[in-house]
Amino acid sequence: MATKEQFLREYIKAIRDGNAAVFAGAGLSRPSGFVVWKDLLRPLAKDIGLNIDDEYDLTAVAQYVRNQAGNRAAINSSILEAYSKNVTQNENVTILTQLPICTYWTTNYDHLIEEGLRDANRNSDVKIEYKQLSSTKRDRDAVVYKMHGDVDFAADAVLTKDDYVQYDRNHPFFRNVLQGDLISKTFLFIGFSFEDPNLDSILGQIRLLLDENIRNHYCFMKRVVRTDTMSDEDFGYQKARQDLREEDLKRYGIQTVFINEYSEITEILRVVEIAIRVNNVFISGSADFFEGDWTKTRIDELAYKLSNRLVKEELRVTSGFGVGIGSSVINGALDEIYSSRFKHMDEHLCLRPFPQGITDPDERKLKWKKYREEILNEVGVAIFMAGNKRNAEGQKAIADGCLQEYQIAKERKIIIIPIGSTGDAAATIYDDVKTNKDQYPYLEKYLDILGTETDIDKIVNAVMDIIQSQRKVK
Repeated sequence: MATKEQFLREYIKAIRDGNAAVFAGAGLSRPSGFVVWKDLLRPLAKDIGLNIDDEYDLTAVAQYVRNQAGNRAAINSSILEAYSKNVTQNENVTILTQLPICTYWTTNYDHLIEEGLRDANRNSDVKIEYKQLSSTKRDRDAVVYKMHGDVDFAADAVLTKDDYVQYDRNHPFFRNVLQGDLISKTFLFIGFSFEDPNLDSILGQIRLLLDENIRNHYCFMKRVVRTDTMSDEDFGYQKARQDLREEDLKRYGIQTVFINEYSEITEILRVVEIAIRVNNVFISGSADFFEGDWTKTRIDELAYKLSNRLVKEELRVTSGFGVGIGSSVINGALDEIYSSRFKHMDEHLCLRPFPQGITDPDERKLKWKKYREEILNEVGVAIFMAGNKRNAEGQKAIADGCLQEYQIAKERKIIIIPIGSTGDAAATIYDDVKTNKDQYPYLEKYLDILGTETDIDKIVNAVMDIIQSQRKVK
């Protein structure tokens, strides 16, 4: 048995390293209103005189239905009816498709994963048949392998015993690709019963090949709970069966994370999402005026050192190219990227300069607000420094854009770090945060430093301590 902490630690690391994958079963789609296999076959089984609740080999039931009818028409019609309806996304799919995971496998016929990726503005490359395996979609963000087919091609969906027997002939190379992914990536099996003969065969082959060196994967399993109507014998049987299943999965490197309620899965995935988002840091600020301790040279130094250190700690910096600050943020990141990060700029620096040339002030205000929301949707930390601008009269004014970014960050529950000592918008934000410090427990030890410190190295160290404390799995 794996603890939640072990799963979170290892799976979050796999995502950060680019080695994570998802294998989705029918249980992932069920909260959206789609049926699981048993419910799909229930009316068909009844038509041939079987009680689906008394059957364990569902592939055999599907085969009996096909045998009795002499064709697949009834099965194809059931798949189309069950999986063509309009449903809403569920939170688990939303989280999993927003995460920077590039590999998704599923035995489901529905389109929830593809739609989730599209909603997250990610370009999915969907593989339904073996001929698609040799082609690569341009600018893809993720690959979705639909191992058992798709509702739009119901006649080719894998469901009957014959379909499984003939799988390698009708779907060549799918098993080989999955086998390679299971060897090289850390999988999260979600909504999966592990009673699929295809997967069982593949896992067995990997076990044979790698012996004890098999990679760790994870699955969620709801604990057997004794109900009021359950006898001692029934409870003992169900518990023993679950224990045996857990031990059997270990042979394949699949560690079981037990949960008491299915809602716990969503809570766990939210922790994963937050931990991954914290890796993306937005530096908000602008400076047309420089006063007191914060001369232009020192503001540049703070922005440079902060960005440089963030990249050094393997974080990704996002910059809106704020006036007087943006260039130093970029230079600090680039110097570290080119010196020790193999020149992988996209992994560590995201530039989001604001759209220019919009003459209508109302249109510009609307578009810039939407643009800020898009930027902050992608990050988990927002650092605020300085934040002033030149108004229409040429005088110094608080940068209202920084304040707007603060409000959006609060709404998104993003980690907020205001360097109040740099003044202007950052000081305004700092005062508000300090007044409501109970909402920001991660800042408690650092409020004095953020509010009054002018030593650049001390400020950078404090900011990094705050971020690192939030990156750790609690």
